[in-house]
Amino acid sequence: MKSVHLIALLACTFAANAFAASATDASNKPIDIKVLAVPCEACHGKDGNAIADQYPRLAGQYHDYLAQALREYRSGDRQNPIMGGFAKPLSDAEIDALSRYFAAMPSKLHDLSHDEQGD
Repeated sequence: MKSVHLIALLACTFAANAFAASATDASNKPIDIKVLAVPCEACHGKDGNAIADQYPRLAGQYHDYLAQALREYRSGDRQNPIMGGFAKPLSDAEIDALSRYFAAMPSKLHDLSHDEQGD
């Protein structure tokens, strides 16, 4: 069972690195996703799994959800002065790259899919 988890982790890591190498901005310059993600790491963790409860875990979330949230922070439709400040200068390509980067990370989110359901 551990080997299955290791293979899945390696596959996610490879996918994230492969995507990071291929993302480009509007002027077709490569986006260095690891540099772009540094400000996010302060609250959301280097692996996207924040340890403080007040910060959402980004790892494993749907990329389109993360992208939509960043666009809403950028436009002001979603209110948070800290996130608004970080999202404001991001281009659509950078938002897409960040959302895909964190979505590809292994998540520590807990859902009920592995819990036994009673009658």
